[in-house]
Amino acid sequence: MNTSRRPLGFWSATALVVGSMIGSGTFLLPAALAPYGAASILGWGITLCGALLLAITFAQLARRWPQTGGPYVFARNAFGELPGFVIAWSYWISIWCAIAAIAVAFAGSVGAIFPALTATPVRAAGCALVALWLCAGVNLLGVREAGRMQLLTTVLKVVPLLLFGGVALWFVDTSHYVPFNRSSDSLPAVASATVALTLWAMIGLEAATVPAEAVDDAPRTVSRATVAGTAIAGIATILACTTVIGLLPADVLENSSAPMADAAASLWGPTSGTLLAVVMAISCLGALNGWILLSAQLPMAAARDGVLPAAFARLNPRGTPAFGVVASSVLATVLVIANYNRSLVQLFTFSVLLSTAATLLPYVTGAAAWVWRGTGLTTRVLAAGALAYSLYAVIGVGAEALLWGAALVLAGLPIYFWLRCRR
Repeated sequence: MNTSRRPLGFWSATALVVGSMIGSGTFLLPAALAPYGAASILGWGITLCGALLLAITFAQLARRWPQTGGPYVFARNAFGELPGFVIAWSYWISIWCAIAAIAVAFAGSVGAIFPALTATPVRAAGCALVALWLCAGVNLLGVREAGRMQLLTTVLKVVPLLLFGGVALWFVDTSHYVPFNRSSDSLPAVASATVALTLWAMIGLEAATVPAEAVDDAPRTVSRATVAGTAIAGIATILACTTVIGLLPADVLENSSAPMADAAASLWGPTSGTLLAVVMAISCLGALNGWILLSAQLPMAAARDGVLPAAFARLNPRGTPAFGVVASSVLATVLVIANYNRSLVQLFTFSVLLSTAATLLPYVTGAAAWVWRGTGLTTRVLAAGALAYSLYAVIGVGAEALLWGAALVLAGLPIYFWLRCRR
């Protein structure tokens, strides 16, 4: 591919990683972690270490196979066509489920600023779909335009998040961290439960590997962007979420629908809470844009190899795999509409459950690919650590999520065998 056709540089690729990771989860997790108190830092520590191990592993895989498709390419090259299809199918499902979840979270953040816009389920769903299709439109204009939007929204959310965490840290009431473990569970049980919760905030670390052929100097740039983006997003998220736990009483935090905005409001007044809600809306919009970009790039790679329908590989005049953008956005729209009568929190949780279950398989397979086919003892040991973390996270997610993931994977196998028979 000609260099002039590679619109994503290091900063755009890093923004894709950071922007995909820092989305709805960062702003909503403090409430979910409140019942565990300061002990939730155990889950954050394990998740950040696991995420960095996965980032290093995916960076090595990207250096070896710098092709569009990321997790799909790694699975196909390491284990063959059928495992490659399973990963492509599973990861694509996780993407459009994530799109639905983030669009719903965007509606929630807008509702905190303008309550009338989300006063009814229909209005809330409409608000989510407007954001979804706005980002789809940007992606249809081309990868370069999507990359520019990603860089802008990433700066607009990471800088305020770091400032909030850094400044608010000085106002923390240490009594809110006592007792260390607020739950009745043992510390190992707390660690397992909080790893399952914090995993959603780390999903997206592999984002730069997916559109590799649109990245300038892909082997070098993608690997650097993957590790740097994971570190930036992980530190910013943990700092902000842990600080919020020290700012609000546990009973208040546990029942908050916008914990970070409530913490800001308690320190500096309602205006600051509104401003943080704006930052959350921008954060969700950036994550939405990034995931829609990935939703077209990954199936395009699989379609080129004949394991997904050829329509996914066709490019529009702007060089965008438009069918993938539209198909993923339509499926996310159906998921939102089919569940619009649920509350925003219920709909968000349902979408997150589907997305997380479908994402874990690519993580396990990617780590196993480097353990099996990688070079260098040190990197293979690190990949083994990433594999161990991924399997541990599978256990933490629970049986319901695993059953959903298995059902979704099995639903795709008839498509694979149909396409194979046609070939």
